[in-house]
This record gives sequence, C-alpha cells and structure tokens, in this order.
Amino acid sequence: MSEVDVSCHSGAAPRAEPGISRFPEAQLRSEVWSFGPSRNDGREGGRGITHVLSALALTLILTICAFVAWAISLGPLPLDEARQVSTTIVDRNGKLLRAYAMADGRWRLPVETKANVDPTYVKLLLAYEDQRFYAHDGVDPLALARAAIQLGTRGHIVSGGSTITMQLARLMEPRRQRSLHAKLRQIVRAIELERSLSKDQILDLYLALAPYGGNLEGIRAASIAYLGKEPKRLSLAEAALLVALPQSPETRRLDRYPEAARKARDRVLDRMVEEHQISADDAKQAKAVPVPKLRKPMPILASHASDTALSTVKDTTVIKLTLDANLQKVLEPLARDRAIALGANISVGIIVVDNESGDVLARVGSADYFDESRAGQVDMTRALRSPGSTLKPFIYGLAFEDGFVHPDSLIDDRPVRFGSYAPENFDMTFQGTVPVKKALQMSLNVPAIVLLDRVGSSRLASRLRQAGGNLVLPKDEAPGLAMGLGGVGVTLQDLAQLYSGIARLGTTRPLHEVMTDTDAREPLRLLDQVAAWQVGNVLLGTPPPENAAHNRIAFKTGTSYGYRDAWSVGFDGRMTIAVWVGRPDGAPVPGLIGRVAAAPILFDAFARSGKLPVPLPKPPKGTLVASNAKLPLPLRRFRPVGELVRTGGEQAPHIQFPLNGSRIDVERSAGSEAATMPVKVAGGVPPMTILVNGTALGEIDGRRQRLIDPPGPGFARLTVIDATGAADTVVIRIQ
Repeated sequence: MSEVDVSCHSGAAPRAEPGISRFPEAQLRSEVWSFGPSRNDGREGGRGITHVLSALALTLILTICAFVAWAISLGPLPLDEARQVSTTIVDRNGKLLRAYAMADGRWRLPVETKANVDPTYVKLLLAYEDQRFYAHDGVDPLALARAAIQLGTRGHIVSGGSTITMQLARLMEPRRQRSLHAKLRQIVRAIELERSLSKDQILDLYLALAPYGGNLEGIRAASIAYLGKEPKRLSLAEAALLVALPQSPETRRLDRYPEAARKARDRVLDRMVEEHQISADDAKQAKAVPVPKLRKPMPILASHASDTALSTVKDTTVIKLTLDANLQKVLEPLARDRAIALGANISVGIIVVDNESGDVLARVGSADYFDESRAGQVDMTRALRSPGSTLKPFIYGLAFEDGFVHPDSLIDDRPVRFGSYAPENFDMTFQGTVPVKKALQMSLNVPAIVLLDRVGSSRLASRLRQAGGNLVLPKDEAPGLAMGLGGVGVTLQDLAQLYSGIARLGTTRPLHEVMTDTDAREPLRLLDQVAAWQVGNVLLGTPPPENAAHNRIAFKTGTSYGYRDAWSVGFDGRMTIAVWVGRPDGAPVPGLIGRVAAAPILFDAFARSGKLPVPLPKPPKGTLVASNAKLPLPLRRFRPVGELVRTGGEQAPHIQFPLNGSRIDVERSAGSEAATMPVKVAGGVPPMTILVNGTALGEIDGRRQRLIDPPGPGFARLTVIDATGAADTVVIRIQ
C-alpha cells in the first residue's frame, strides 16, 4: 500500500509529490468535460459530443413543436370571407348588366381566369410576380434567394420573393407592418392554400382580391373602372398597367397619380423585355399609349330587373337573367330620348318577350333610372294602368273562336246603347257598316263593345286571367262592357304575355326573367289556333306610323281615358314588344295618344333590335280564308241578338245534343276510321251552319242533325248559326 493510500485511509493530508496535483478530482472532472486529449479520448470525448447533439436535437424538437403549435393557433384559413364578392347581374350570355358594391363599399367582382381574363395579362403577371407559380408548393426558395441577392448587389428591391400564393395569403389576412412574424405567417398560409385549392382556384382568388386603389379590388373591377371594359381582351399596354398597379395601389391610382402609374407600367414593360417575354419594339409601342386619367362608372343596365332579381334571388353572388345586354343597351337610350322629346315628367316603359320561350329579352322600366322628375326608380313595366283599347284583339279573338263572326264579316258601327252605357268612338264619329277586320284595325269602339256583349265580359276576364293576364277591377266591381275600352287595370308585362300568345297561335308562356337549370312552365290557353291566327293576320294589316314599313309587324295601340296612358304592343314571328308612355303619377297629358306617342317607339324598338321581322305562322289547318261574298250566309253579316226579328214564330236554334258541359267518350279502334259524333239541333231558320272551334264544317241537314268528326281529346266548342244570324254554342270535353 502506498503512502497515498495509507494517508487516504488514515485521514491524513496527502503529501505533495513532484508532477502530481494536489487536487486530482478537480483535474479528472476537467478532463471529462474537456474536448481536448485525455487519458480516455475515445470514450469520454464521445460522451461529450452525444450530450451536445442531444441538446441540439431537443432544442430543435421544442422549436418545431412551438412552431407547429403557433401554426395551429392561427386557426383555419378564412376562405369563406375571402370568397365574398359583389353581387353581379349578368345577361343570358354572361355579359355584366349591373354589379352591387359590397356592404363596406368595396367593388370586388368574381373572376374565372380562363373565362374572364386576357391570356396576355396572365402571362405578364406570372412572368413579373411568380415565374414558377405552377411548379412550387406555395413558397419558392429560389425566388427568395434571388430577391436577397438582388437586394444585396443592387441596394434596392428588384423583385420580391413572395409567390402569388403568399401574396394571396397576405391579402386574406392583411398586416400593416412587415416583419419576420408576418412573413412566416404568409408562408404557413401559402402552404395551407396550396393544399386546399388548385392552382387555378388560387389564381382566381388572387385576381379577385388584388388591390387597385380606392375601393377597387380585383382585375375585373379595375379593368371596368379604369379601362371601361372587361379584361377579356387587353392590349399590351393595358395588361402591363394592370400588372403594375397592385404593387402600390394607392400611390398609382389612375384618377390621382396617372404619371406614377405610367412609370410603373413602363418598368413592367422593361422587365418583360429583360425576361424575353416581349420584344423591345412591342414595349416601345406600348409605352407610347397614354394611361387613362379618369375613373369610369360601373355599368348599370336593366336597373329595375336587377333590383328585382337582387331582392328575390338569395344565396348566390352571380344572378343570370334572360335579358340580352345588347338589346337592353339600345332600348334604354331610345326610351330616354323619346321621353325627353315628349315633355317634362313623362316616362317610357318597354318590355321585349321571346314568343317561343316566354323569356324576357329586355326590360326598360323607366326613361331614366336616376331622373327623380320622371320617377325613374318606378318600374312602369310592372305598374297597374288602364290599357285603353289594347284588350280589343282578345274580344275579337273570342268572337272568331265562337264562330259567329269572321274577319271579313260585316258589322255596323253606329250609335248603340246598353242600358245607360252608350259607347262612342275616339273621334266621336261613326263609320257605318265596315268589315270586322277594319273595325279592329281602326280600333272602333262600338263594334268591339257589341262583340263583347255577345262574348260576355266575365268570359273575357276569365280567359285572360287563365292565360296569365292578371286583370284588376275596381273594388267590389264585376266585369262589365267598359273593360273593353280600358275600364280595368293591367301591367305592361302581362299585356306583352297575352299578345305573345297570339303570335304562338293561342297559348302563352308565363314570362321568365331569372335563368334556372329547369323550366317547368306549362303553356296557358288563350285562344283556339284558328282564332289566334285570324287576330294576328288582322293586326298585321293595321296601318303603321308614318315612314314605317307595312305588313311587317302586327300591332295594336291604345289610349286610356283622360290621356293618362298611351300604349302600343306589336309582335312578329320571333318576339313581342310592348310600350307604355305616360306620367308615373297618373296625371293626364293632353294629346298623349297611343298611335302618336307609343307606336313610333314600338317600330323603332323593332328596328334597333338588329333583326329583320320574322313572318307570322301560316294559317292552321281548317282556317276559313274567304271574301265576304264566299262566306257562309250566317257569317256574312253580324247582327246583335237584339236585332233578330221573328215574323213566323220561329225559335232561335238550340243544340239538343251534345249538352253544354258534357263529356263525350269517343271510341276509336286501331286501323279504322275516326268515329263520328252526332249533333242535333232544334229550332232555327235554315240554312244552318255548324262550326267546331270556329271552323265551319258545313250545313245541318233537313232533319236538323249532322254527323261530325270530333276533334282530338280535350275541350271543343260547337256553334250552330241559322240564316238570321241567331246562334247557340256548347262546350264539351272529348275523351
């Protein structure tokens, strides 16, 4: 045992020996934690490195955990808020009619890059902002490195390192101050965006949110406000300008700092030349184009239709109407100019309807939406007004349908009284005996009222309501003869629907203005086909206004009592146009006549549609087209019921079979001829003519009966007219 050992065990203080420290434990500890050579280099050094790496790994793990926790604390992406856009109203072809600013006053229009934006702009944008947009996953390390090198070598920012996805993240969660924390947030959000959306969706959202100064956001709002057009077709100068503005939107506003905007545009062009995206010559030509210096108003077309759609269609930001923007654009100035020419406080309403579909192609609710003196915000196409003589064609249509009168029948225009009611013509004169078609073309009042008395006022009102014409009578008043001359309320749009039914040969389609995926509208019955064609053919011969072509448009005019409303409704084989002129407050306007005030607007509207009139349909099968001399005797002249004079005690004809309102089962066997149906008549003065749905089938034989071929399934109207003009009618249902 050494002295040291003895000393340690004996508790004595050790002696110092040459070369040996008096504190060996301290020396040992220093060697263990030293990175230098020791007596156990391999084992002890390895332990030190392991401890350091463990500490670094632990620090890294804690940092990552803290970063992940921070990223999670950011919450979900605010995509719903970012997708909020202005509600836009578009026409049947997707053209913008009107846009409504968001609740906070911003203009932010939805964008579909491939459909709404010029490819030249997209090319410049990606080349200037994010060349590897379709290659990276939200963050582009190469762009960040390039931006850092350019900043270091040139002393100023040449190109940013943020990708379009990162810029979108900043727009979705704006931060006033630039900081490392904000940049990290953009990176996290950019990665989340790339995982949630496709590249096209990211680009669409960015182009909807990019700032352009003031309350303009997005490429569409900026292009419309600054360039006056959609960004579908842009020149190189325009595309470069729209690329430059979002870099500093407030200091480059065209309406405040056009020179700064021009310089920024030129820098974009220079950069594109450097990137070999455009040629120097193209850039030079683009630089020579001046920049706009004024902000244009957002388009406001079809204001009344847009307001109605906005109030009725919910949960959508793009509302598509059946309107045609091109047609709407030419009719609104027409209404405004004509109203100004007609005088103060006068307004004009115009509606255009496609006959086949019932789609509303244009709706001009007033002369000027913003003219308070003309009550511009009142939609006169939906206002209830007195229709004047515009209901007369439907009186004649029912008379033709019942078969007791023909367009070439003669009718008397002379003083007549119905109780205390004595109708008079507009010019206070009488024409004597005239053809029925001339009575309608001249809009004679007495013949129309005489026919209405025969047809029945209640039946006329019921048939028009059945076809979609919502007639409004004074409170507690039943339909009467006065409704034939305007003693009832109707809207311009309902009148257009009814007239389109004449062009459609007897059926109307409910008007349709908001486009939907499905269309369940069923046709509504107005008149029989033959009667509808006869009315249309008569109206086609109405003398047109001065300098207008004849026999191109079937039309009718009307003037309400007291010169309060002037109307004109016309149609061809394609569309129906209805025009109203008057004061919205209902005040009379002396001299306001439909033929003078409304008819010229109607013909001008057809001319401005840019389409030649389409001929009306050909006569349906069974239509009786003949001169008065060749008509059956009972149809040659119309006589009111009160004029029938009996000298031999004869009775008026009465249809004994079939009974009115009965259902007739007609059996038909395959391969055999159609079954026949007997018609039996009592009374009447021979010869007697039988008509089915207004079409003459021949005369009743001496036994006062005849076998006829029943029409197809559905309702049928049978009429028998004797030699004196007396008639009886029944309506049956064929099964």
